[in-house]
Amino acid sequence: MRKAIVAIVGRPNVGKSTLFNRLCNKRRAIVDFEEGITRDRKYENVEWAGKRFIVVDTGGIVPKSNDVMDRAIRFQAEVSIEEADFILFVVDAQTGPTDIDMEIAKILSKHRQRVMLVVNKVDNEKLDLEIYDFMTLGLGEPFPVAAVSGRNTGNFLDAILSQIQTQTVGEQEDEDDSFKIAIVGKPNVGKSSLVNKLIGDDVVIVSDIPGTTRDAIDTKLKYHNKTFTFIDTAGLKKKTRIKYGVDYFSSMRTIESIRRADIVLLVMDAENEISSQDKKIASLAHRNYRDLIIVFNKWDLIEKNHKTINEYRDKIVDSLPFLEHAPFVTTSALSGQRVRKLLDLIIEVEENSHQRITTSKLNEFLEKAINKWQPTHPSGKQVKFLYVSQVKTHPPTFVFFCNDHKRVTENYKRYLHNRLRDEYGFQGAALKLLFRGRKKDEQ
Repeated sequence: MRKAIVAIVGRPNVGKSTLFNRLCNKRRAIVDFEEGITRDRKYENVEWAGKRFIVVDTGGIVPKSNDVMDRAIRFQAEVSIEEADFILFVVDAQTGPTDIDMEIAKILSKHRQRVMLVVNKVDNEKLDLEIYDFMTLGLGEPFPVAAVSGRNTGNFLDAILSQIQTQTVGEQEDEDDSFKIAIVGKPNVGKSSLVNKLIGDDVVIVSDIPGTTRDAIDTKLKYHNKTFTFIDTAGLKKKTRIKYGVDYFSSMRTIESIRRADIVLLVMDAENEISSQDKKIASLAHRNYRDLIIVFNKWDLIEKNHKTINEYRDKIVDSLPFLEHAPFVTTSALSGQRVRKLLDLIIEVEENSHQRITTSKLNEFLEKAINKWQPTHPSGKQVKFLYVSQVKTHPPTFVFFCNDHKRVTENYKRYLHNRLRDEYGFQGAALKLLFRGRKKDEQ
């Protein structure tokens, strides 16, 4: 049985994201006193009284605004309303009904059978008496909650469960075994546009205003019988430009997205040079052993000749030598140029990451590598390799056993790493090499 979807909607700054976090029991949505922080819709699982459902947070709706961002947010909220099994219309007890609340109520009136009017910020019994002013919205009796303190949350969840078909904890459900892909890069390099072109739907708000994606947005795509989850993230900014608050949490969310991804697409603007921030993002993915593809977006906007591709490859090797073996693709999110090729490359890297080499072949490889370059140590003491074995995939992890792992120099580790790639490919896949001595303690 699939989980019911419950959407949270309302005007800006009524506490929708705070309520979302309260229901999820985690800090998932970014919450700030500034209006309009939640711009795209976010999904999270809720578990209560042995039942499960999915809650969706949306941006604040401003029905009659012609502002480009307000229109985009309104579109996202409308999508959530259509896909939801049940809708929580959140209003603010401390301000009372507003004209915008009335406009949203008109939009929701045709869905009234699956709408619950939720009055937030009802922090005490005195305010309980004020909630009936919202009866003028024509959506039935309002339900009082205080998302910040959690007041009445249990009764609220019970009321939601009574209105939806829920999935019982322990009930068989499809596990999310999709391949997770984080799309990262500096602000305004076209990450959200690339997601939209990949998916073929306006799933992430896109504008030419830098920094409009504040949260990490998960979107699924099935391609060639494989299921991918694309994680669109806020652009990482230089630390000197990050102030505590929204930008800080957006940056933390980007880092978290890289850490939970299987593969990272590092998107760079082809019109600009590789920046220190690009290097930091690539380094973070590299340190966390994430498979990586470099994407030069906006390729249609630059002048090029038959040498341009090689020049960009040289820039990568010079600036990011640890990504010498990472594949790169040139795209235009605007026109869709080579977007299909990017999907094919993702599949190729995913297969490379799950490649397994037999122990017998690896030991033949090790013998050839040692014969070509004998390991040495400044102390003059001999380093003797015993054997090598691959212990896991994704990332492909190899354990080299030797008489004393502390004598294996960094240069020799890099040599073995590069020889493995030369021998077996692993294009785009992160390789992890471990070295153990006779006591089986690893470095």
